[in-house]
Amino acid sequence: MAKTNPKEIARQKRIKRIRKNISGTSECPRLRVFKSARHIYAQLIDDVAGHTLATASTLENEAKKEDGKVGPAHKVGLDLAKKAKKKGIDKVVFDRGGYIYHGRVKSLSEGAREGGLKF
Repeated sequence: MAKTNPKEIARQKRIKRIRKNISGTSECPRLRVFKSARHIYAQLIDDVAGHTLATASTLENEAKKEDGKVGPAHKVGLDLAKKAKKKGIDKVVFDRGGYIYHGRVKSLSEGAREGGLKF
């Protein structure tokens, strides 16, 4: 078995390529997505200050209750939008984390839009 996974190396290259053009501020933070085999995580990041403003994941209670993977991802998007609204954030820059915009990533972004965030 190889020491490095070629798919992960390719994803890291995509991340670098995306991050050259995307940066978040306190008024318009970067919505970053990470997905593992079981869970999906989302963060609102202020790149200027280097701080995470809000987080949401399927590890939290509300998203756990639903079966499958796409449904809970939608709830994570809604939850993150609710947390962002409490902090006065309504515009974000979407960073898909090197993943294709399909399935869980798409569901999370649609949930965030439904919750009131503008991309």
